[in-house]
Amino acid sequence: MAATRRIELRTEIPGPRSRAIVERIDRAVASPLALTFPVVAESARGVTITDVDGNTLIDFAGGVGSLNVGHSHPDVVAAAQEQLDRFSHTDFTIVPYEVYVTLAERLAGRVPISGPVKAAFFNAGTEAIENAVKFARAYTKRPAVIAFEGGFHGRTLLALTLTSKTHPYKAGLGPFAPEVYRVPFPYTYRGITAEDALGALERAFAVQVAPENVAAIVFEPVQGEGGFVVPPVEFVRGIRRICDEHGIVLVADEVQTGFGRTGRFFGLEHFGVEADLVAVAKSIAMGLPLSGVLGRAEIMDAPDAGAVGGTYVGNPVAQAAALAVLDVIDEEGLVERSAAIGETIRERMLSWQGRWPAIGDVRGLGSMLALELVSNPAAKTPAPELASAVVAEALSRGLLLITCGVYGNCIRVLVPLVVTDVELEEALGVWEEALEAALD
Repeated sequence: MAATRRIELRTEIPGPRSRAIVERIDRAVASPLALTFPVVAESARGVTITDVDGNTLIDFAGGVGSLNVGHSHPDVVAAAQEQLDRFSHTDFTIVPYEVYVTLAERLAGRVPISGPVKAAFFNAGTEAIENAVKFARAYTKRPAVIAFEGGFHGRTLLALTLTSKTHPYKAGLGPFAPEVYRVPFPYTYRGITAEDALGALERAFAVQVAPENVAAIVFEPVQGEGGFVVPPVEFVRGIRRICDEHGIVLVADEVQTGFGRTGRFFGLEHFGVEADLVAVAKSIAMGLPLSGVLGRAEIMDAPDAGAVGGTYVGNPVAQAAALAVLDVIDEEGLVERSAAIGETIRERMLSWQGRWPAIGDVRGLGSMLALELVSNPAAKTPAPELASAVVAEALSRGLLLITCGVYGNCIRVLVPLVVTDVELEEALGVWEEALEAALD
């Protein structure tokens, strides 16, 4: 007997109730909060979202990487509800609570940093990055920060300055924070090697900023918004060496790569390199607002008392959810599951690449995979219009896909790691149909 399909379409997409609510959004919500999908969620569980019209869709967007344990995992929901029944807020620095300490201890035991590790918690990934730079500046007594082309680190002032993509994130929103410098990131498909990137970094010390003025180098183990670009191992080891030579703090932005997405708990584990500070967020608490910085104790202790904090940072409800997330990841073997589903997806993507020349590259680690679409394979001309067409065709068939890349021409996988083999096969079948409709 054929397996039951998870996608169920009762109306066109979007349906009438979604369209009506989207009209209300247009009237009541600020326009910069642009919608990727004109469908309105009513409920979600596991790997599916059901909209207000009763359509059930498979979600490969995963709250932009925030739902590695899936939507509404019952164990995480129960943990958050239990904490909410006890108390929702005190401000940790006013009246502390144990769940904060427990989460700090558990994450300190998992982060690939040797020696004593401490943690500080915030609300969003962008706050984690801003505060990582604070820790680095306080520790080194230096002002400058180096980031990379294609990097995405958030949308608050300093994080937005570090972010590389101009539209839609930066255009018209300057001036930006001072003492931020940018160099190329290795991008094998587009001809930028590890040697090129490391050479550019060394040259920056001669023509942009003296190394003794640099507090931190901030990088993503796999660039997320930049197109799921995986750096060569020698590059990551090279920036570690350069940081050691010049007393620079190495900050790994694991906001999207963490919590099993790459087939390891942290993306850094693929490179055999330790960072000094690691920023985490997204899947830490199943989409509840929580982020953190994990790092060497002497760096984390460098700012003066009160220099780091905020009213809502380290919310106890979100932290209770985060502890449950860690349990789910371990008990359900989601790190290993990420590696396994990544193999399945990569194999299918490579078969698509052989069929459609417009798929210029397939890349990623674990289940963090992407296709890059080009209009001229020889020239590797970015084709954002093709990526958008595939996403639109997938949506009409009940699959949520999202794009990424500096040129918006990549389609990425951020499916919850709890996806079953049957759900995965159904989703990949729909994706293939969308490719046929857009590319044939």
